[in-house]
Amino acid sequence: MTTIELPPELEAGAAARWRELIETLADARRRYPDAALASSLAAEDMVLTHAIFDAGLDLEVFTLDTGRLHAETLGVLDAIRQRYGREVTIYRPDAAAVDAHVAAHGAYAFYESVELRKACCQIRKVEPLKRALAGRGAWITGQRRAQSATRGELAREEQDATFGLYKFNPLADWSEAEVWTVIRAQGIPYNPLHDQGYPSIGCEPCTRALRPGEDLRAGRWWWESSDSKECGLHAGNRVIAIAPVGDAGRP
Repeated sequence: MTTIELPPELEAGAAARWRELIETLADARRRYPDAALASSLAAEDMVLTHAIFDAGLDLEVFTLDTGRLHAETLGVLDAIRQRYGREVTIYRPDAAAVDAHVAAHGAYAFYESVELRKACCQIRKVEPLKRALAGRGAWITGQRRAQSATRGELAREEQDATFGLYKFNPLADWSEAEVWTVIRAQGIPYNPLHDQGYPSIGCEPCTRALRPGEDLRAGRWWWESSDSKECGLHAGNRVIAIAPVGDAGRP
């Protein structure tokens, strides 16, 4: 197994977390050589991307360009290219399906009902993800339990019944502070919107900055109730009651 040199500035707890993460990702690669990281280009996924590229793990990293991402989010792709000399595979929605949905319901129909919002997510995110996962044995995500009520019982690895393959969530029990400790210590590039009150970043029309006291996913689809705040990519997540999480650890 490749020896991973830990930066001396990482404190003991973060260093142990980092070593465990590399081992988890390397184990996922051994068990599922075709596994890939589905990256939203958010902070958690940048930690995973850095771990994969820095450790030289032969794992693909891909992202979904919905056609409605913030310019800052798309800019992260350039930052990855400059830092690691690697490309992130990009999957986009079927243009004809997008045009048909907009023609039938309007460009902003997702504000009208949960059903129309999920229909938009289905076209722009779920269908491209299905293409990205087709033929694979496993995928990797940056989900954490503390992010929302729908992720409170998230397992570190599980069988994904929704997409019919295995799923690794190696940051499931990480705190937000741990994520940002690693980002700061290793100088990992990240979306500048995180510095503007956006801990969770999706499509531009469906994401806003947090207000004081709100939980980490409150800025996503803020016009909906908290029990519906998934887009279908992680449809198997269970809803449980959790206390609001603060923003300790963010820069």
